[in-house]
Amino acid sequence: MIDLRALREDPERLRASQRARGEDDGVVDRLLDLDGRRRSALTSFEQLRAEQKSFGKSVSKAQGDERQQLLTRAKELAQQVKEAEAEADRLAEELDALLKGVPNLIEDGVPPGGEQDFVVLEHVGEPTKFDFEPKDHLELGESLGAIDMERGAKVSGARFYYLTGVGARLQYALLNLAIEQAVASGFVPMYPPVLVKPEAMEGTGFLGAHAAEVYQLREEDLYLVGTSEVPLAAYHMNEIIDGLPRRYAAWSSCFRREAGSYGKDTRGIIRVHQFDKVEMFSYCDPGDAHAEHLRLLEWEKEMLAKVEIPYRVIDVAAGDLGSSAARKYDCEAWVPSQNTYREVTSTSNCTEFQARRLAVRYKDDAGRSRPVATLNGTLATTRWMVAILENHQRADGTVRVPEALRKFLGQDVLEPVQR
Repeated sequence: MIDLRALREDPERLRASQRARGEDDGVVDRLLDLDGRRRSALTSFEQLRAEQKSFGKSVSKAQGDERQQLLTRAKELAQQVKEAEAEADRLAEELDALLKGVPNLIEDGVPPGGEQDFVVLEHVGEPTKFDFEPKDHLELGESLGAIDMERGAKVSGARFYYLTGVGARLQYALLNLAIEQAVASGFVPMYPPVLVKPEAMEGTGFLGAHAAEVYQLREEDLYLVGTSEVPLAAYHMNEIIDGLPRRYAAWSSCFRREAGSYGKDTRGIIRVHQFDKVEMFSYCDPGDAHAEHLRLLEWEKEMLAKVEIPYRVIDVAAGDLGSSAARKYDCEAWVPSQNTYREVTSTSNCTEFQARRLAVRYKDDAGRSRPVATLNGTLATTRWMVAILENHQRADGTVRVPEALRKFLGQDVLEPVQR
């Protein structure tokens, strides 16, 4: 959440951030007003409590009528202290509730605007050209015996699927390649829980604007994660850690309700309710967060180079950022069947936003306890198979396997199967 001290010193920064996101900048004045009233109420409470303690000493020394008068006054003071404490607590709760609904401050340089206002930073590779009519990933997946949407829908409903045969093996190969790269880059591999408590989901910012996309198990009061960012961010919840940066890479299944996306990308495995992903996560010194963000982006680009697909990098506009992100870069792979680029990776700098909510801290050079910065980035996910199949297809219906995947898959070429 927002640092109140920084807000008091420079409220215009949050106002500008809110405007760039398309959010209400009037929340700044409400925060400052509540903060001022809370601090005033807390001062009154502390003054009354100090007076109460001092008064108690006078009562112990008094006798007779004077003692009785002092006892009466002591009761009045006790009631005033109780009321002052209740008012301070009430204002603190109100302030905390308002703070939780305020998104992170954007980083300087983030493009203002909404979903379509991103800035393209670079293109890597040229869009794939074919001298034949290319197939889309689902037609290819079905002919290769790799994707079965029909039985996925029969068993689980719309937007579910089976990866079968080489489809399952291709996903294993892709995610194993991602884990191999992560370990070589110094990440600690993790296999996290995919059911988390409310404080973990709320602490990472997923119970705000995107709450409708989250699956909840109400009887157990647990949530299915849409990304292993959640259990990784909560891994050091309520801890003071050292040895920064700490980098983790988790392989997990992810679950999203895709609320509000009905009618969008219903064909194939682009937008589904369940998928697997390898996610990078970093805890670092806030002063190094910008540089760490660029490192995560470079690791994503390294992985995309290994699967040999053309892509572009975009700087996501403020209005399309999640509530926790101060900045986000997406890598979008070329999808020939749609003649456009589609997101395959995201990396976000969440600065101190999540760490404040989850109480993850470190000791600075002066020995003070301060929130860390948290960052995340996708290293590979099921959706990558869309771009791999479509970009590497050949006229005879086969699909060339990128060289980096061959040692995991055990094949150079994927061939159609007889049904």
